[in-house]
Amino acid sequence: MIVGAPTRAMTGIVNKFLPYVRANWTAGLQYFTVYSPQVLDHFQNPRNTGDVPNPDASAQVENPACGDILKLSLRIVDGRIRDIRFLAKGCVPAMACGSLLTELVKDKTADEARKLRREDLVKAIGGLPEASTHASHLALDTLKAALRGL
Repeated sequence: MIVGAPTRAMTGIVNKFLPYVRANWTAGLQYFTVYSPQVLDHFQNPRNTGDVPNPDASAQVENPACGDILKLSLRIVDGRIRDIRFLAKGCVPAMACGSLLTELVKDKTADEARKLRREDLVKAIGGLPEASTHASHLALDTLKAALRGL
């Protein structure tokens, strides 16, 4: 099942787990958090979820290593991406990257959207743990596949 927003149970698990993820160490001088506030915000409050009706382009890509799936659909009006939505099935960073990606490319031309780099996405999401960088690759691979259809 592909979901566009976290279920109440998923959000409850994240909220319950979060206090254990944050570990205060070295006398409170450093703070370790697995996910940035931006990742958690886009996961708990995803933007632009769903399918664009009658899209000009769409693509669905699956990461064969972990099974995450991201689908993007978009509509072009006057040469700009006026509507873009996503559906995702996967880990917290995959959903967060899909959500943020839609915000970063909305109202851009296809050429401007093609110039988005993985580093830009990772910086905008507040960084990703090394084990989660696949989520940013999935987001950009899906965007590139959708834009090929134009």
